[in-house]
This record gives sequence, structure tokens and C-alpha cells, in this order.
Amino acid sequence: MRAQFVLSEIGVGLRRNLTMTFAVIVSVALSLALFGGSLLMRQQVSTMKGYWYDKVNVSIFLCGKNDVSSDPACVKGAATEDQKKQIKSDLSKMDLVENVQFETADEAYKHYKEQFGGSPVAGSVTADQMQESFRIKLKDPTKYKVISSAFADRAGVQSVQDQRSTLEGLFNLLKIMNYAALGVMILMLVVALLLIVNTVRVSAFSRRRETGIMRLVGASNFYIQMPFIMEAAFAGLLGAGFACVLLVCGQYFLVNNYLVDHVAVIQFIGWDAVLAKLPLVIAIGLLMPAVAAFVALRKYLKV
Repeated sequence: MRAQFVLSEIGVGLRRNLTMTFAVIVSVALSLALFGGSLLMRQQVSTMKGYWYDKVNVSIFLCGKNDVSSDPACVKGAATEDQKKQIKSDLSKMDLVENVQFETADEAYKHYKEQFGGSPVAGSVTADQMQESFRIKLKDPTKYKVISSAFADRAGVQSVQDQRSTLEGLFNLLKIMNYAALGVMILMLVVALLLIVNTVRVSAFSRRRETGIMRLVGASNFYIQMPFIMEAAFAGLLGAGFACVLLVCGQYFLVNNYLVDHVAVIQFIGWDAVLAKLPLVIAIGLLMPAVAAFVALRKYLKV
């Protein structure tokens, strides 16, 4: 009988404040969708770092004939065969180095054509303009400066480049986007909490006669407050359900059916990452409104 009464009171409260309840559901859904998306984006960035940092190389670019007159680092002339052999020998003796590959100018030109063959400026580059280089795979990619300090000033070396620096700009952009999403999520969460508090306040005011009668017949504070808390928890649960739907649709339509096909260079997170976040989203959607309602009732429900 008590359970039936509580459920009936929840239905009455939801119908009386239908528009505010709808606003709560939408706000909770958007804020939790942004929250889940932020968690997934952070995991995506971490996955991308682990994937790409394991593949990037440190490149030692050698001076060519065309660089002697145009690059101050190559004023001593193009790299000689003895200098190349010495660099390779010194690299092979370093414990930090996992493997070394020498790329000729023709090989560099071939790779350039494979990557930028469709570019309008691709035809303006010739094989003799490409540089020879050593592609170095490090056991620990963060130790790039050891290679740089050892070879940057050598004769015949134009520059030492770490491909990680190219990726840092992308990762920093993704990090900024993640922080922006978190900021919007916090704002939406504050709006949702304010809506929950106002909804509970209006609901408590509209049913002040019923709660007064319940108090007079000996009902406990918990029994009186339970319908209000359950209303908020139910609205939050619906919002969390919509947030989960948004996350699943985003993974299915945006990632699996678009980005995977059009952005082949990125290893995207899978369904396991998305499904692992859904219970957390549902738990927050259920508990957050219930706690907010409980706090609001302590202040506004005077029985």
C-alpha cells in the first residue's frame, strides 16, 4: 500500500510540473552526454598518443647539394659518405636506439608522391630536391633530446626533427576541445541542478496541504520526502537514459560509420570504451537529482 501511494504521488508530481520536469530531463541529458563525451575524448587522446608515439621516429636530415647555398647549417657542404657511415655507426652504439633506417633521396621522393600525389604543388618537387635522412626508432620516444644534442651540430647534418612535436599540436587542440566540453558540461549541470531545486520547491509548495495532513497522522519525514526525491531521481534517470542513447548514436553513426571510413590514420576507441561509461552516466543521472532534491527539501519542505 505504501509503495503504491509513493508511486501515485510521483505520478501526480510529474504531471503537475510537466514542463519543468521536461526541462530537467533535457538539461540532465545534455550535461551527462557532454560528461560521457569528455571521458571518451580523453580516452581517445590517450589511445592516439599510445598508438602514434609508438610509431613516430626521430629523423636526422642530411645536407644535400641544394642546401649548401640556402641553409646556414650546411655551409660546410653536403654530407659525405664517411660522415654518413660515422653517423650510422654512432647510432648503432647507442642503447637508446631500437633500429635505424637510411632513406635515400629517391625513396623520400617516392614516399612524398604517395602522400601528396594529389596536391597541386606535388609536380613542382623533384627527386634531387629531397633530402637523405636517417629514420631512428627509439626505445623511449621521450628521450629525443639525447639524439638531438648528439647529432644536431655535426657536419653534414641539416637538422634533427622529432615527429612527436608535429603531433603535439593536434593533441593540444583535442585537449582544449575536451576542456571546452567539460566547461559546457559544468554549466549545463548547474542549470540542471537549479531546475531540480526549483521543481522540488514548486512541487512541495503545491502539495503543502497533503504533506501537512500526512505529518498530522504520524508520517515520518522520510516517508513524506520520498515522493519528491523519487520524482527527481526518475527525471534524472530519464535524462541519463537519453544521454546514453546520444553516446551510443554518436559512436555508431559518427565514429563507426563515418570517421573510421574517412580518417584512416587514427585508431578510434571501440564499443568497449563506450559501454564502460554508460553505467557511470546512469549512476550520476540517478544520484545527482536525488541528492539535489533531498537538499532542497531540507530547506523548502516545512512540515
